[in-house]
Amino acid sequence: MDDAPQFPVFSTTQTRPARQWRRGGGGEAITRPLADETPIGLIYDNRPHAVLMATPAEVEDLAVGFTLTERVATLDQIEAIDTEILAQGVQVRLTLAESARKSRARARSRSLEGRSSCGLCGVERLAAAVRPLPRLPDSPALTQAAIEAALDALEDQQALGKLTRAMHAAAFASADGTLLAVREDVGRHNALDKIVGAAARQGLRPSDGFVLVTSRCSYEMVEKAAMAGFPLLVAISAPTALAIRKAEEANLSLVALARSDGFAVFAGPRRIAP
Repeated sequence: MDDAPQFPVFSTTQTRPARQWRRGGGGEAITRPLADETPIGLIYDNRPHAVLMATPAEVEDLAVGFTLTERVATLDQIEAIDTEILAQGVQVRLTLAESARKSRARARSRSLEGRSSCGLCGVERLAAAVRPLPRLPDSPALTQAAIEAALDALEDQQALGKLTRAMHAAAFASADGTLLAVREDVGRHNALDKIVGAAARQGLRPSDGFVLVTSRCSYEMVEKAAMAGFPLLVAISAPTALAIRKAEEANLSLVALARSDGFAVFAGPRRIAP
């Protein structure tokens, strides 16, 4: 008899039964694939830092992206990543170089778990919620056609989104609109952290392309894009006014309401060429 401990297998989706009712009609039994979310614990040098509610896929990309966008450490300061599945969720341990100890100590502390709908859950101080952003250098303009090509390609690469209709996606595209990486998650900020981590781990330079998100553009999405060094953020839904102000502060070009029939440029129009 195998006495080894049996750990749960966390899945990205689950199929569950329901009773569906249609207006003017009767009810019927259905089954539907649903997005799942799992606690993802991030530990730096044996010290718990944050718990994120996220889709349990590409968790190392999530851990690296969160580390970069939260200014905990740079990519070359991450010496090791170990992932462990526990009964309560997934635990990711990151070993940082000695040179990262000061930045880790200055990183925003969190007292609550980060929910899939919230990018700032658990941040304890108002001053830490809206931080000054680095100013991005000027970069060559991208064409309207490149943005349109990336948007068209992204729809076909959202496998979990098509299945559940409950996932956000983030993608990194080259300057000509070719998608180089796509990540999905129930949380829009988690999806963006995952693409930041994926691009960094693949050696892709943020300044060589732009990032797209299939969500509304609240200010923490601008913050994460700026922290990662992306010069252009494209969002499918509308931005908040604070997101626009933070984009202007960071010299980040912000495109939103990006749909099949066009898009609107809210900040940094000089990076968009006809």
